[in-house]
Amino acid sequence: MSKYSHGLTRALAFAGILAASTTAAIAQDDSSFDLQLNAAADTTAGSCRLTYVATNQSDQAFDRTAYEVGIFNAEGAVTRLLVLEFGSLVAGKTKILQFDLAESSCASISRIVVNDVAACTLADGTESDFCLSNLIASSRTAIQFGI
Repeated sequence: MSKYSHGLTRALAFAGILAASTTAAIAQDDSSFDLQLNAAADTTAGSCRLTYVATNQSDQAFDRTAYEVGIFNAEGAVTRLLVLEFGSLVAGKTKILQFDLAESSCASISRIVVNDVAACTLADGTESDFCLSNLIASSRTAIQFGI
């Protein structure tokens, strides 16, 4: 093996190690705000009770979080826009919240879409785009939920 090819081999090996460590660092920096529609159940009052699991996967604490959502009926038409207030979210913490949609059975709701962020305020009072840019929405119910 010549000096040139030996040096090239070492350079390629170093580049591989560097790429692997950079990928690991990027993966560690990857944080998200996970919002899952976990359950939907009709109440005796005739409302649909939606249970959300909100997980702040970041190292940032939020003083106020709220999302404007659109509710779609079985025919795919938007029936209303409303704001869901999730309140404060501690860094790395999961929070469970319930919202009752008055005069709506769960069977009449086909889809819920996050239309916009109504509030995303950090603990220090500054506004952030984290709540939408890092949002991962999912559903464990028959109702579709997403962005």
